Amino acid sequence: MHASPAQDFDPTRIERPDRRLLKYYFLCSLVSGPFAPIVLLPLWMRYVTLRYRFDDTGVSMQWGVLFRQEVYLTYRRIQDIHLTRNLLQRWMGLAKISLQTASGSSQSEMTIEGILEVDELRTFLYSKMRGSKNEHPQSQHAQAPSPSAMPARSAIPQATQGLSSESNSLRSTRALEEIRDALQVLVANQKGKNS
Repeated sequence: MHASPAQDFDPTRIERPDRRLLKYYFLCSLVSGPFAPIVLLPLWMRYVTLRYRFDDTGVSMQWGVLFRQEVYLTYRRIQDIHLTRNLLQRWMGLAKISLQTASGSSQSEMTIEGILEVDELRTFLYSKMRGSKNEHPQSQHAQAPSPSAMPARSAIPQATQGLSSESNSLRSTRALEEIRDALQVLVANQKGKNS
């Protein structure tokens, strides 16, 4: 029985972008004409220093020489994943995966590029994102108190012990009727002022 390529995909092996990304950067810099060396230099530095790390809790990306930048996103924070490919990227087998969080920014928090297995990586990120949304640490769950932790019936005030659901609904109805009456008075007063 053969395993599917998605099952063989191991993102923890991804540490650096593929060499095709450097070729892509080179081709993009040629568009700038005589300024190509100036455009290529920061792209080349980015490629040389770009590192990824995928673990059980999140994804990390770092780059830079003079100004070192590092972004770490936990799978729980990821809200949306976008996969984009322009014509040249499709021809070279590349794509960009943009990860967005609920930070309120219109730009992505992290853009992963230079990975050849983008579809597998996107599937992996979606599964981790959904899995971490479904997992809740016990500290976040409101657990029902154990019977030994509940107060004894005699410790609860007598006034609340006798309340039944019928008397609660009667009190709610009375409160709503009082609100209705107060609103009718306000509307009547407003009409009187406008006349």
